[in-house]
Order: sequence, then structure tokens, then C-alpha cells
Amino acid sequence: MPIDIETFSDASDEELTEVTNAEKVVRFLHRNDDKAFTPSEIAERAGVKKSSISTVLRRLRERNLVEHKGDYWAIGDEETVREAFRFHRTMADLDDRFGAEDIDEWRDHAAASRDE
Repeated sequence: MPIDIETFSDASDEELTEVTNAEKVVRFLHRNDDKAFTPSEIAERAGVKKSSISTVLRRLRERNLVEHKGDYWAIGDEETVREAFRFHRTMADLDDRFGAEDIDEWRDHAAASRDE
């Protein structure tokens, strides 16, 4: 989505960089890799809505980016987290260079290919 040039000129890099809830959680847990936290603590300290934190943590666990025991969560394997961020950065660079992929376009193409 485009922004006006005044916003572009006046804003900092951080203000113009969209950070997902998952990134906020992983960054928080990575900075605090010597501790484990409850979902409420993570939500509060990472700046994520409490209503979203369970879904975010579950998805991160499915990708092996966080670990879960009892009521507590911690950052996952350091190499796995590092590789995920490299992949994310690469995809963002490709989107910047060539434009973001349109999932609906992919679905339409897949459906058309099946019908042939």
C-alpha cells in the first residue's frame, strides 16, 4: 500500500517497517534466551495483544521456533531461528525486487491447470 511522500520523508526506518506479532515474540524471546515466560508475560513485554498470543505461540511452535513446557515458553533452537530469519529476509528482498506474490493468482493458475 503506498504512502504519501510527506510520511515517507518524515518517518524513520523503524516506523515504516511492519513487524509481525510473530517477529515481536521471537525477538523478545531471543533477547531473553536465558528465561522462559508465560503467554501473558510474553504478550505484555513483546507488545502483542493477549487475544493473539496463543495463536502466535502455537504457530511458532509448529515451526520449531519456540519451545513449550507446562505454562512456559522459551526461544527454540538458535540455528533454526537464525535460518528462519534468513529465509524471511530473503523473501522480503525478493518481494522488493520482483513484487509480492499474489496467492489468489496462484490459486487461479492451479485451478486452471487442473481443468486442462
